[in-house]
Amino acid sequence: MDIVIDYFKRVASYGPEWWYVAIELILIGLVVYWVVDFLEGTRGERLFRAVLFILIVGFLVLKLVVNKFPFQRLQLLYNGFLIAVLIIAVAAFQPEVRRALMRIGQSHFWSSASQQLSRTVEELISAVTELSAARIGAIVVIERRVALGEFIETGVRVDARVTSELIKTIFQPGTALHDMAVLIRGDRIVAARVQLPLAEAGGTSGAGLGSRHRAAIGITTGSDAVCLVVSEETGIVSLAENGKLTRNMDESWLKERLAKALS
Repeated sequence: MDIVIDYFKRVASYGPEWWYVAIELILIGLVVYWVVDFLEGTRGERLFRAVLFILIVGFLVLKLVVNKFPFQRLQLLYNGFLIAVLIIAVAAFQPEVRRALMRIGQSHFWSSASQQLSRTVEELISAVTELSAARIGAIVVIERRVALGEFIETGVRVDARVTSELIKTIFQPGTALHDMAVLIRGDRIVAARVQLPLAEAGGTSGAGLGSRHRAAIGITTGSDAVCLVVSEETGIVSLAENGKLTRNMDESWLKERLAKALS
């Protein structure tokens, strides 16, 4: 508590330049928020939170202890620990760093967000239309604000751009990944063969429905995800949202809902 009070006293002593400190704190907060948001739903998120917690607790403890007692060696060990954490973080966060650099280079500078959104929607509609015509069952989950990392871990990581050809290939009968669901985050297919929770077969929402439709209702009941389902028996395309299933979607309505979900 004394450290916090002392910090604010020092900030107040800066005079008219106190707002420089405020801007710096806001920028630091935004960077931390962006990193946590980017890592949300991945293994890197848990590692980042753990490292951040250890650094903050270690800093506060050392400030309290070293300022009152001459524990210089403890300070030295902590500085060495910080160096080790940085080295480990470079190796541990390698996939996330690569993904971030690819997103910055491709999404923000070389293509507009609206073009990317339109392309992804068109690819999804093309895929489900052809799967519907061929009576090939499929279930595609579109992640929104609620992270679905726990379900991603049950499947097989893909991390590929959304294309009609890839979705159709995944759901071809006999392929290794055709069972269960594909999960999409933004313009990327994150994972395939993802296991989803099923709505109760005897419940009102799941009565008389197959496992794909019950899975679509189940995942959208516990999250804000949107789920596309192609019936293997009838070829009908359905969309689940907020635990409710809309059957026999036409292309214009489907395009509108997908554009809203992906944005």
